[in-house]
Order: sequence, then structure tokens, then C-alpha cells
Amino acid sequence: MTRTITAGIDMGSKNVRVLILKDGQILAKGLILSGFDQKAAAEKLFNEVLRKAGLSRDDIDHVVATGAGKDSAPYANSEISMVGADALGGNFLYPSARTMIDVGAETSRAVRCNEEGRMIDFAINEKCAAGSGTFIEAMARALEVKLEEIGPLSLEAKRTISMNAQCTIFAESEVVSLIHEKASKADIARAIHDSIANRIASLARRLGIQRDVVLVGGVAKNVGFVSSLQKTLEVELLVPEEPEFVGALGAALSQLERGGSGK
Repeated sequence: MTRTITAGIDMGSKNVRVLILKDGQILAKGLILSGFDQKAAAEKLFNEVLRKAGLSRDDIDHVVATGAGKDSAPYANSEISMVGADALGGNFLYPSARTMIDVGAETSRAVRCNEEGRMIDFAINEKCAAGSGTFIEAMARALEVKLEEIGPLSLEAKRTISMNAQCTIFAESEVVSLIHEKASKADIARAIHDSIANRIASLARRLGIQRDVVLVGGVAKNVGFVSSLQKTLEVELLVPEEPEFVGALGAALSQLERGGSGK
């Protein structure tokens, strides 16, 4: 039986991720900040992941790129849309999954797939940072808490506060006003997560939610956001252990789905 080794490169707006598969099994993966030279960062990471897997570049049968910067991905033989990669990666991890919600640094999207993980419909929000991880980062700064702390902090909230601002800049002012009104940081943190959850839920409902629902992307690691989105959607979300790698996984899987190495 011929071996097949594929690599997926997810060229995200904030981070680059590389994942290597051998016959459908993950050999190695890694993540690096995109920085000012995203292509150079991707090349560096690709070689680091190769070393981790004990492979050389000649061992890779096919490299598939995805993400916002996929056109500048090094070593890529082909590419796949982010929604297509989300569908394949999410369904691979959870075969029962029919809807994937991906919330990244600058964009959010909802994807529906069939039982084989093929994307059949999607909705995407690229126009407003208020529906992405950048919004939470900005709110954490306004609240003067570390980004990794704002999610757990929101779970300590005692009451519900509404945030009405539809723009990140106005939302920052609203957070400052709430602080001056002596609202607790925990209550404000929950309001922040409820605000972005409402936007993501609206996006997903436009698409139509079909269970099971998988939450992927870097923001899926935020427990406060997961809690708010589950409450808003009234659906239990499946969250992978490393949700930020699902796009790269789907990219690597896409070549296997095509039925060959394509080298």
C-alpha cells in the first residue's frame, strides 16, 4: 500500500498553522505569529514541523494551503477555501457534525456540510471586527485584564449587562462607562462575550443550524465565549482540544479526499 503524506498550511491573518498527515493520522503540527512577513514565517514553521515529524520536504506528497493569505503560502501545490477546510476538518474530528462555526482573529463564518464533510453552504462576516477575536482583545485592553483571563473572568459574573454598541470603538467607550458606573469586571466580561456571541449566533442562524455543531478557530479556546454562544444558540457545542488547527487539518485532508498524492 502506497503511503500518502500531506501537509496543510493555514495562512491566517494573525497566525500561521502547519499540520502534517500520514495516511490520515496527524504526525506533527505547529503555530507561529504571521508577523510582517507571513510567507517567511510560514517557511520557518513548515521546516520546524518537518523536523518534529522526522521528515524532509521531499517526503511530503502534497501541500494544500488555506486561510486569508493562502496565495502566499510556501511550497503549496493546491489550495482550498477556509469554509471547505473547516467542513472537512470538523467532520473528520466529529463525524456527526453538520455545522461548523469558526471564529478567528478577524473573521467569523458558519459552514454546513454533508455526512462526508463536504461544504454545502456557508455564511461569512468579514466587514466588522465586532464579530471576531479582535473585538475580545480590544475589550480586554479596555477592561485592563489579560486576554487569557477574560474568558474565565466572565464565568464569575453575578448579573447580566447589555452592551449595545455595534462598533469596536464605541464598545470600548461603553466598557469604560460601565467601569465608571462601578459594574464589576466579571459582569462586564460576560457582557462582552454575550455581545460577540449574539453576532455569531445571528450569522449562524442566517445559514441555518443543523446539529451537531462544532466550534473551531482560536476564539473557541475562550471558555467565556463558548459559554455565551451555547446559551445564545441553545445548542451544546462540540469543541476540539486544539480548535485552532482545524483549518490546517481540513486542508491536509482535502488532498486525501481527492484520492491521491498529486505529487
